[in-house]
Amino acid sequence: MSTTAAIDTRVELYDTTLRDGTQQEGISLSVADKLKVARTIDSLGLPYIEGGWPGANPKDTEFFKRCAEGELDLDHAQLVAFGMTRKPGREAAGDENLAALLEARTPIVTLVGKSDIRHVTEAINTTGEENLAMLRSSFELIRSEGRRAFYDAEHFFDGYRRDRTYALEALQAAVAGGAECVVLCDTNGGMLPDEVRQVVTDVVATVGPHVQVGIHVHNDTDCAVANSLVAMECGVTHVQGTINGLGERAGNANLSSIIPNLTLKMGMEGLVADGAVARMNHVAHRVAEIMNVAVPPSAPYVGHAAFAHKAGLHASALAKNTDLYQHIEPARVGNELRMLVSELAGRATVVMKGADLGLDLDGDVANRVLQQVKDLEHLGYSFEAADASFELLVRRESGDITERFRLESFRTIVERREDGTAIAEATVKVWVGEERLIGTGEGNGPVDALDHAFRAAVEGRLPLDALHLADYKVRILDAGAGTGATTRVLITSSDADNEYVTVGVDSNIIEASWKAMQDAYDASLQATAGH
Repeated sequence: MSTTAAIDTRVELYDTTLRDGTQQEGISLSVADKLKVARTIDSLGLPYIEGGWPGANPKDTEFFKRCAEGELDLDHAQLVAFGMTRKPGREAAGDENLAALLEARTPIVTLVGKSDIRHVTEAINTTGEENLAMLRSSFELIRSEGRRAFYDAEHFFDGYRRDRTYALEALQAAVAGGAECVVLCDTNGGMLPDEVRQVVTDVVATVGPHVQVGIHVHNDTDCAVANSLVAMECGVTHVQGTINGLGERAGNANLSSIIPNLTLKMGMEGLVADGAVARMNHVAHRVAEIMNVAVPPSAPYVGHAAFAHKAGLHASALAKNTDLYQHIEPARVGNELRMLVSELAGRATVVMKGADLGLDLDGDVANRVLQQVKDLEHLGYSFEAADASFELLVRRESGDITERFRLESFRTIVERREDGTAIAEATVKVWVGEERLIGTGEGNGPVDALDHAFRAAVEGRLPLDALHLADYKVRILDAGAGTGATTRVLITSSDADNEYVTVGVDSNIIEASWKAMQDAYDASLQATAGH
């Protein structure tokens, strides 16, 4: 791109997470979920939130009904209903799809219509002339009912390459009917930035002086954000996208990246609400949580790893100046710097992680910790996510830990009964101070039984009642070894105040699990003791 000054400061952002975003595989929202997502996105201060397609399915119809009845009170955005133009051979006034859009009672309606002559003749089996009439009459009806109207020109870029004249005629027909914004859609997501630049420049010069031009691109070439920015440079002032880039196939243009790019990189003010950029990370993860999907760790700006540093060279430089390996300060989007400890780390990483724990590690301790990390990771350990296990390792090397218990032995058995049920039993022998304790327990599996047995043994001696298992992950490290493969177990535990991620590795999955659980017990006890 050339200069930030080339982008018109009147750009409006249009969110389609609740319509296009929900077309992503695996996403299915209840009406209550859609209301929560809309409120969350509204906190960003975008002018438009597209709520879905009334009449297309019962949930979307119910969503707009409840919104019209006052269940969705938006502070910033206007709610938009999405639907299609009238069907061929019908009057607009009698079209059931248009009737459902008007019944949704939104101030704005976005109509999708064909702009590619091949789709006109092959997909909806009509003539080019009839499609233009469909566009005009559909927009005339919407505008006659006092609604604002936008045109999503479906397959515009492919249609432009196939028949430029007809693609432009489709835009002009929508404008003639009353569309105030024509949105150029890369529906198949196959465009590259240079192609977008060429087409948008032509469209803005041809119809732009008379109507607002918008962009809606998909991410099938991994260029959706770049294509959106290029389109803005060429005069587009209406940009559609979704939070986290959610959408069909490879997704849509990612507003979680577009918003920080425009505000932090290009200095555009007034694009979103005050303080909204600093909430970007929260909004992205909140939307993902409601939709039961994960924000990709490597997602720019809002991913868990977006500001994570693993290489020792990076850590050494960051210790001197955080700008040396970061393009922005993470807090500006509500994220944070993370230093990852691994065999690739250097002493600077260990020292910085120690400082985060309140420990001033001298050179000898840092070197010992680093060597331990390298040795253990060679065996299959991973401390990138297991912060609690790493903290215990550091405290042990620095002498800043008190041993609260010592395992003598454990035994587990699993009985498969004739009725098809299976029950696991465990016995644990453990020392707390000078006292030898024995506990037994049953569970759904040997690891669960082991946990119950340990707790039975130390009950009343160690404060672990609040600690509980939140997540348990197993990874086979050398699949070629079959059932004798080395296993890595990651356990996430939490108590009233903290969360602990711990790791254990062994060729015996029960032993690997115990190592991770023991670290979780130790971490919780250390926190209780005041570390």
